[in-house]
Amino acid sequence: MKIAKKVLKTIGVLLGFIVVIVLGYIIYLYASYHRIEDNKSLSVESHTETKQTLTTGKQYSAITYNIGFGAYTPDFSFFMDGGKSSWAKSKKSVLKTVKNAGNLTKSYDPDFALIEEVDLNSTRSYHVNEYSILKKCLKNYDTVFAQNYDSAFLFYPFTQPHGSSKAGLALFSRYPIKDSLRRSLPISTSYNKFFDLDRCYSVSRIPVDNGKYLVIFQLHMSAYGNSDKIRKGQIRMLSADMKKEYEAGNYVLCGGDFNHDLKAAEDDDSTDRESWAYPFPRKMLPEHFSFCMDQLPKKENLWNSSRNADMKYIPGKTYTVTLDGFIISDNVKCDMYKNINTGYSYSDHDPVYVKFELNKESVLNKFKLKN
Repeated sequence: MKIAKKVLKTIGVLLGFIVVIVLGYIIYLYASYHRIEDNKSLSVESHTETKQTLTTGKQYSAITYNIGFGAYTPDFSFFMDGGKSSWAKSKKSVLKTVKNAGNLTKSYDPDFALIEEVDLNSTRSYHVNEYSILKKCLKNYDTVFAQNYDSAFLFYPFTQPHGSSKAGLALFSRYPIKDSLRRSLPISTSYNKFFDLDRCYSVSRIPVDNGKYLVIFQLHMSAYGNSDKIRKGQIRMLSADMKKEYEAGNYVLCGGDFNHDLKAAEDDDSTDRESWAYPFPRKMLPEHFSFCMDQLPKKENLWNSSRNADMKYIPGKTYTVTLDGFIISDNVKCDMYKNINTGYSYSDHDPVYVKFELNKESVLNKFKLKN
């Protein structure tokens, strides 16, 4: 009996200790949680060698690329997608992958590069400052960084805790950026907020020679099965801000990771699609705005810009979908559009590239592109 009492007492003490640790961690999570402020002015690092403003009728190019915090080599799977890993394979792998992604972006010689999931100081990427690597790859660009991740230390999964993360969206512009603003998107208020990013988009203004601005919206919208309310709230907010810029006479280019199936029709109820890959509700876009890909005669022929990370990439077996792209206002003429096929060599996403012109007058684009 005495031995049994001692065992029970020991078990009780251990259980009590575990309860105290768990409660302490929950208090830590809630106490450390905060959202980055809305309508925050972002600092512009000026590195561009040109002082020229944009010109109507001239062709420019842009690329958007979610680099997946430098972790996603083709054999990488991520725990939040049902895969195995919560960290990149190694620091050496992160350095190599981010540099390769940066050099790939550079090879297209874009006037504007919109790069998502760029880590500043995160456990998952061995505290590599990926923004610094990209700035070395893309020299002579004005740069803006909008942080969308500043998490407490996450002890899940227990075998390899995801840790703390600081990350965001990086915009590179060959033309001087006058100013930039961070807008906080609505996100979940439940416990999911500890596992999601502090979703946002940046709004950056580049002067045009007619006194207007090209306004670039860079975004990374919510994923992982968030509610209809959250998704619709994010799109309404984005649409209202884009509409406001258009009504001021400005040109709008919106790019990034929309975390929606951009090829699927709004009423598509296909069972072949993953539950989180919702069709983008195009009806919610304001008048005068459209996705560039919708001007293609056969957008279904586009290479899918993203793969599911529940497993390593196996062509023909791994689920793929187009989550990345560009929205333009109808005073912007889309000349060329493509999803770049690298076989997901440096990320679970591949880049999307567009060439465009700023029209002298606001006119609806009724032409069709060639695939």
